[in-house]
Amino acid sequence: MKTLLSGILMLFITLNTVEAQVTAELFGTITDEVGEPIGGASVYLEGTDKGAQTDFDGNYVIQDILPGTYNLIVSYIGYETQTQYNVIIRSKGTPNYNFILQESAQQLEEVVVSNMNKISRPRETPLSTQSLSAVEIATYPGSNNDVVQVAQTLPGVSPSIGGFRNDLIIRGGAPNETVYYLDGMEIPNINHFSTQGSAGGPVGLINVSFIDNVTLSSSAFGAKYDNPLSGVLQFSQRNGNNRNFSGNFRVSASEAALTLEGPIFKKAESESKTTFLASVRRSYLQFLFEFIGLPIRPNYWDYQYKINHEIDPYNNISLIGIGSIDDFSVEAPDEFDEERQAQLEQAPFIEQRTNAIGLTWRNRFKNGSGFMETTISNNTLVNDFTRFEDPENEAGVIFLNDAKETETKLRYSLTKFFKDWKWISGFNFQHSDYENETLNLTDGIAFNTAIDFFKYGFFTNVTRSFLNDTFDVSFGFRMDGDTFTKEDNLLSTLSPRLSLSYEFSENWRINGSLGRYYKLPPYTILGFRDNDGNLVNQNVNYTLSDHMVLGVQHYFNPSSSISLEGFYKRYDDYPVSVLNRVSLANKGAGFEVLGSEDVETIGQGRSYGAELQFQQKLSKNFYGIFAYTWFFSEFTGFDKDSYLPSVWDSRHLISFTGGYKLKRNWELSARYRFAGETPFVPTDLEATLVNYPEVVLDYGRLGEESLSIFSQLDLRIDKKWNFRNLSLDVFVEAQNVLSQTIPQPPEFGLSRNSDGTLLEPRGLAEIESDTGQVIPSIGIVVDF
Repeated sequence: MKTLLSGILMLFITLNTVEAQVTAELFGTITDEVGEPIGGASVYLEGTDKGAQTDFDGNYVIQDILPGTYNLIVSYIGYETQTQYNVIIRSKGTPNYNFILQESAQQLEEVVVSNMNKISRPRETPLSTQSLSAVEIATYPGSNNDVVQVAQTLPGVSPSIGGFRNDLIIRGGAPNETVYYLDGMEIPNINHFSTQGSAGGPVGLINVSFIDNVTLSSSAFGAKYDNPLSGVLQFSQRNGNNRNFSGNFRVSASEAALTLEGPIFKKAESESKTTFLASVRRSYLQFLFEFIGLPIRPNYWDYQYKINHEIDPYNNISLIGIGSIDDFSVEAPDEFDEERQAQLEQAPFIEQRTNAIGLTWRNRFKNGSGFMETTISNNTLVNDFTRFEDPENEAGVIFLNDAKETETKLRYSLTKFFKDWKWISGFNFQHSDYENETLNLTDGIAFNTAIDFFKYGFFTNVTRSFLNDTFDVSFGFRMDGDTFTKEDNLLSTLSPRLSLSYEFSENWRINGSLGRYYKLPPYTILGFRDNDGNLVNQNVNYTLSDHMVLGVQHYFNPSSSISLEGFYKRYDDYPVSVLNRVSLANKGAGFEVLGSEDVETIGQGRSYGAELQFQQKLSKNFYGIFAYTWFFSEFTGFDKDSYLPSVWDSRHLISFTGGYKLKRNWELSARYRFAGETPFVPTDLEATLVNYPEVVLDYGRLGEESLSIFSQLDLRIDKKWNFRNLSLDVFVEAQNVLSQTIPQPPEFGLSRNSDGTLLEPRGLAEIESDTGQVIPSIGIVVDF
């Protein structure tokens, strides 16, 4: 044993000795808002003597850098100085760090450093917006490098029931109220085993190795985004390496992923105008669950790619794609356990395929007045969702949803600069095709449906800063329509929005926004037919949401700020279930199909409250975000005067995520989430017993019972090594380190003896489960 420990210690010392002899390089490009390269800009690593100036094409390279974590600063005469915080320099695998500089209102003959890149937000959306870099995402504890799960920790986002799904429940809104964009291309599904009609699921399918940054807006949405009611989540991808072939391999507790990138058609040039970035990921959860005796078998693959080509200095095209292959099944355990038996009987079988592909052309005008972007894309969801009376033998179908959704989209956006004005306008046009075969024995529903129609929208937005850049004004509107629904048109969906921001004192800003937003109900609602084959939901209205937000922000220094916001969201024309007589805002966060039922768009709702947030970018080795949200979330059914707390009405949300950089490339990070007591829908025991294994909920008792508080602390430790031909990151995570019980609604199964024999007369028994366990995991990332 002593010999083994001595050997490990010597290996550790050797690794660190080799690492100390390695240096790294950093590349990037500096442009203005239009995309014009900025030559002669100064780029340097804070606290070091390492720096460079950009060349004529706006490119820079900093050499002989000791691997570690830095803040990267860019400055140029007449432009605001910018800082990218928490930049990790590795011997291999360091991405390009690019900057888009904004002109300063003070046209001085020297570098403008007065603002020193304060933690800021876009002028079009001056509040309720958060951005995370790829580094911040990759080191989030408890997230397993899941980009979507990281977004759940942002201010105002509630944890899903049970804490294991990726539903984005923002400021009391429903999970299907957020839209998702990948490099400007809308992607309806971003999770494996996603809930059709919504978008949540247990595992995200976006590879963190592709990400440059992620931005979540929970209000003041830009006019170019259609269909958001509570949030817009934007994923910006980086380009592949244009100099050398490289990649990384990542293995964690549940999956393994390989990412490759490099130049195409490089020939003898030092850099290529064409790059690729591609990855594939494979789950091995099914093997792990089989090993520990669980009956469920989640099995998934996903893939992602991006090809970027610079035609000339003014034209660029990129091809992006993302997709998944999911298979969720069950297998009887070797030994009887009441919890596992209930899981076996009640779990659905899911075969799901998703694919999204898009081609974008970006043209920068030669006169420097702006640019335009044109994107054509197609996305498909194939969802075969089945429940069996006898799951073990896959016999006796009691619920079947065999559906396919296809969208083909054209999106055009024009951005022009007229002196101090910024103008964005454009349109979107899409063809939607939906087909579904449904059998629902519990509710007596059976139909086949097929619909196709066109959807279209127009938008414009203007922005200007006044009073020496202290007062920002942004106004826009959009209109949407389609050829399927009968009640709405372009004028009835006119949705104006206004944002204002004023720096009334040095380092103090007051921000406000007003906006109206519309959402077309999901295809599951539009394509639903009664047993006579009638499209009973063709007369639905677009769901409406009015947002009012007012906030104040204070900057303590360039890297830290605190803000307080008050918000009010009002809903109208919300779909209400005719069968359950409850707003569909209370559904969509489970393994189900949302909206495949008769509805009336007569519901109303409201969500209001206040949010306090403190953010510290990397300074003195520490970074973190703390937020507290107090809110109410209430919706009506058919009685518009009776507001009931929704299943998201936890009243209190607390989130903290932060980390500390230790010496020798060690890092300690933590994530804490808290949610107050949350209402849930109790189980209708009598109806469930009759229809078992189908679990029937009693929506008439919504609000009578609540879950206990949700409280979870996750910790993570990272250690990075850098060698000449590769870099290595090993991390250890522990979820729920305080062993808190994760609240879940009571679960029921058939009453059985200890050997699994059914008791007569047949009845239901509550299943006891232990959710207070610490969940450890380990992961390895190798960049080469």
